[in-house]
Amino acid sequence: MSITNSSKTAHQRIEIIDALRGFSLAGIVIVHMVENYIGGPAPQEFYEGVNQGLPDAIISGFNGIFLSGKFFALFSFLFGVSFFIQMNNAEANGSYFGWRFAWKMVLLFGIGFVHSLFYAGDILTVYAMLGLLLIPFFKIGNKTILVVAGLLLLGVGRFIVFALTQGVDFFSGVGMTPEHPHTLEYLNTLKSGTIGEVFSINATDGHLRKMNFQYGIFGRGYMTLAYFLIGMLVGRIGFFSDYQNRKKMVKRSWITGLILFLVSGGLLALTFGQMGGNITFDNWLAMIGLTAVDLSNISITLLILSVFVILYKKTKAQAWLSKFAPYGRMALTNYVFQSIIGTTLLFGWGFGFIGQLRNIYTFAIAIGIIIVQMALSKLWLKHFKYGPLEWLWRSLTFFKVMPLKK
Repeated sequence: MSITNSSKTAHQRIEIIDALRGFSLAGIVIVHMVENYIGGPAPQEFYEGVNQGLPDAIISGFNGIFLSGKFFALFSFLFGVSFFIQMNNAEANGSYFGWRFAWKMVLLFGIGFVHSLFYAGDILTVYAMLGLLLIPFFKIGNKTILVVAGLLLLGVGRFIVFALTQGVDFFSGVGMTPEHPHTLEYLNTLKSGTIGEVFSINATDGHLRKMNFQYGIFGRGYMTLAYFLIGMLVGRIGFFSDYQNRKKMVKRSWITGLILFLVSGGLLALTFGQMGGNITFDNWLAMIGLTAVDLSNISITLLILSVFVILYKKTKAQAWLSKFAPYGRMALTNYVFQSIIGTTLLFGWGFGFIGQLRNIYTFAIAIGIIIVQMALSKLWLKHFKYGPLEWLWRSLTFFKVMPLKK
């Protein structure tokens, strides 16, 4: 189905996509703040510092169950939706957007690299690399896309990597466990290093750790590509242009999410439960357990997405949820600047609160950042067409200065 409906329907579709993107971005900033923008594992002393009571444990549990890995998945899914809309709109106008999109990804990588100097867990560079793989999929049939995405979601990428490496990191000098010497060294750099030292380690070791996490046995990159493909497919069938009439699809989504949640929970108990307290990632049982974690994340993401769409159909709920739309329209700007705010507050070159603020406080700070950025986004878009980084990205994409003021 082509996404070319009435202007009213298109406006509603765009609004719900932007609102959903803003909502997912809100979850991401909470995760990053509670994790103190470390962007990877932390030594035990860090967790002892931020967990000092029941409220902190509740925040940690809430973060792990409902936010971490879920809102990132939602954000990635929407990237795939946006890709299809851009390609489809260009095709409807008689042009091909593939080469332009590839150039956009090159630019996104550059923006992401600058962002990664502040926060090593940056996803923009990963999106830029994987985004290029979407281009050849644009003309591939729905069944093929579903098969590829399904295999990736079931952990095929992880299993292939483990068969080849037996769990050994691609870059062994930058470990992915709390006990690894580099983990403590990295935390100490964030605690006491100058901004130049932090930028230096993030530009080197930070990217190596990210490659271990994205393309090693943890397999986040393979999952991201799957979310991109599912998003593209959902865009292709025109779901968001007609979401009010897709009751069956929404119902199937939340039922599937619920069933998958129960199945993945049982698989988690079966795998990691057998390993006891000594969990290592050098065996096939752990690989199946990691896939169970991924499936659990998918299930909760499906439930969140379904509930959001159901609520968005209701007038009162939509009036509240639509407040996330300006926040989502400026997602790139808000994502980068929330990292700059967070790292300035936490890292040693700023205020130096890393590992010193309890979870309850970092959670509250994240809520504050969301509220302020939502208000600023709404105010900015009253006067301007795009967010600052969105405008820069768009202008560089088309090699001309785009009009900014309304």
